[in-house]
Amino acid sequence: MDHGLSRGSWLPVTGMVICLLLCGCVVDLVLAQIRYSIPEELEHGAFVGNIAEDLGLDVAKLSARRFRIVSGAKRQYLEVNLENGILFVNEKIDREELCERRPSCFLHLQVVIENPLELYRVEVEILDVNDNSPSFPWSEFNLDITESAAPGSCFPLESAQDQDVGTNSLRSYQLSANAHFILNIQTRNDGSKFAELVLDTPLDREQQKKHEMVLTAFDGGSPERSGTALITVTVLDANDNVPVFDRSVYRASLVENAPRGTLVLKLNATDLDEGSNGEVTYAFSGHAPLKVRELFSVDPYTGEIRVKGVVDYEKSSVYELYVQAKDRGPSAVAVHSKVLVDILDVNDNAPEVILTSVSTPVQEDAPPGTVIAVISVMDRDSEENGNVDCQIPNNVPFQLHSSFKNYYTLVTSEFLDREAVSEYNITITARDLGSPSLSTRKTILVQVSDINDNPPRFSQPSYTVYVTENNAPGASICSVTAFDPDSNQNAYLSYSILEGQIQGMPVSTYVSINSDNGNIYALRSFDYEQLRNFQILVNVTVNVFVLDQNDNAPVIISPLPKNGTMATEVVPRSVDAGYLVTKITALDADAGQNSRLSYQLLQATDPGLFSVALYTGEIRTIRRLVEKDATRQRLVILVKDNGQPPLSGTVSIILTVVDSVPESLSDFGDLTLSPKPPSNLALYLIVSLSTISLIFLVAIIVLISSAAKVPTNCMEANGNSSLSQSYCYKVCLTPESAKSDFMFLKPIIFLKSISYFEPGMSQNELRWMLI
Repeated sequence: MDHGLSRGSWLPVTGMVICLLLCGCVVDLVLAQIRYSIPEELEHGAFVGNIAEDLGLDVAKLSARRFRIVSGAKRQYLEVNLENGILFVNEKIDREELCERRPSCFLHLQVVIENPLELYRVEVEILDVNDNSPSFPWSEFNLDITESAAPGSCFPLESAQDQDVGTNSLRSYQLSANAHFILNIQTRNDGSKFAELVLDTPLDREQQKKHEMVLTAFDGGSPERSGTALITVTVLDANDNVPVFDRSVYRASLVENAPRGTLVLKLNATDLDEGSNGEVTYAFSGHAPLKVRELFSVDPYTGEIRVKGVVDYEKSSVYELYVQAKDRGPSAVAVHSKVLVDILDVNDNAPEVILTSVSTPVQEDAPPGTVIAVISVMDRDSEENGNVDCQIPNNVPFQLHSSFKNYYTLVTSEFLDREAVSEYNITITARDLGSPSLSTRKTILVQVSDINDNPPRFSQPSYTVYVTENNAPGASICSVTAFDPDSNQNAYLSYSILEGQIQGMPVSTYVSINSDNGNIYALRSFDYEQLRNFQILVNVTVNVFVLDQNDNAPVIISPLPKNGTMATEVVPRSVDAGYLVTKITALDADAGQNSRLSYQLLQATDPGLFSVALYTGEIRTIRRLVEKDATRQRLVILVKDNGQPPLSGTVSIILTVVDSVPESLSDFGDLTLSPKPPSNLALYLIVSLSTISLIFLVAIIVLISSAAKVPTNCMEANGNSSLSQSYCYKVCLTPESAKSDFMFLKPIIFLKSISYFEPGMSQNELRWMLI
């Protein structure tokens, strides 16, 4: 594959595409690895591989499954076309910038897709191309060599540098033709090469003072690249002793990140000459790499090698320093030695935590083992300092599972409960095994989404409501309140009354409920005398008690008038004081204090002759009757209840004083006023009540047959029953009801009075009797 590479075909210059698929499974996550190889310096859009096809993915679903690539590099060198699944070059890759001189160079990618969550590791090997020529640090080198130098003497030369690696790196040197020198090519421990100039035949300063040669460095690429430098050798007069190092190779250890100025070691070379010919100076050899010169320094007088820059074990674990020593005499000859500096790793890099994919929120009913996040960790240190362990707190319902090395999945360990904890801040702690240990913390916010797993609960186990009778239809009588610990729509409550009956009628004809807020409304006016309590079920029991109201007046049941006349009683003249003449009996349909009756003598022909017991209604004589007492005594008795306000009724009684009890009480001639002749009032009442009852029955039948046509406003039909009561039938709407209900409201009791005259009453006096 060249810059217009086709898949599956690589030119020799650019290498071959290698695809290796490794599949594994952890929990519900599919993990696999795939590898590609591409040359550096490809243009934007260059084909890398059909990653969708190689992973067996459906191209049409890449966007829906949120297919994405996560790279640890600072730049997004590669990208995927979601329309065809092709991995292509997004930005030109410079291998030397990305990996420096490391023998192998990889881009590590992570492919993440969701629904279900899958993770793939992709390694893209960046192959070196021969895009850098060897180059010397200087274009011209000057060497001073004494004419007494023996054949075979070696003189190190400045090394050429080639940023390429492998076969494209520096391969060899070549020296132009000359009469005295040849090249000796050496190889360092890291495989790099350097050249030494070797004196092949003796020099004669008197014959030639200077020699010029061209040194050429070649790399192994195709096509081959090269670089040149001019070597100028100046022949000096002889200095017959040269310095000698005490060691041919020095070795020292140095911890990384050592402070600047740290002493690495001290060189020691001696010269047997005297004076300036015996004074030794130290320096780096000409072929010492530039990077070495940036990191270390050599004191020219003491030979101390000290740290000059930042030494990083992660960049190089060993450095080769080439040093020289020469005296200060004329025609000084340099001698050379090698220093190996081993860099000791320290735990100076904290682990890095990378969240590859986070799936949040998670439903509270998600089964244990559901994948929440995919996490990768890395530590640039080596050995134990680079081994990382990840942990999360023990008090959360989550676990970390390790898949590949330094890859983890965060999964649920049990079912979640949003009502208990709605979100979790999970702190992931990545700690290396170095000493002292370094750690990194990263927090993941996991939100728990709600499901409808909680029934509504009422604020109390049951409700007790007290409603005074004769309440207004449509008024609120109470409110029930429930709560649901779920959220949003799952917590929205709708109230309704369960079906049931009250006195044979559907409960919906008595009450209704607001489905939104739980307010309960009465659809009819309650009558304590007919309905004292009932129950409503709204998934909770509501006990409704009707409270009595003083809405019934006392009703006299004895003595009763006969044939349209007042009640009469006979009193023997011979009775003593305290004689029980008669007893007034009355009833009140109310309850409690509203039905407690008291009796009072309202009017009497002779107030001093008779008395009425306050609570029993017994009429007794106060004294013995005498001759002058009238033979006809009229009493008006007031019967009153104890309600607020009190209601009352009256009854009139004619008492006849006789010497002995007569068989007939038809003679009323002694009264002041003659009674009114009997009328046909009773007959009229019977006929009218019968007629109204018949009309009432027909109206009920008509209403039932046409219930659907009943209007939504109120309608009344009044009639008198045989008990002289009026019934009102209404169709009413509650504030929240959208339908009409036909209701039987309580009978409304009217006091029907009959006017009459009694003997002894004036024409303008009007008496009322409750019937």
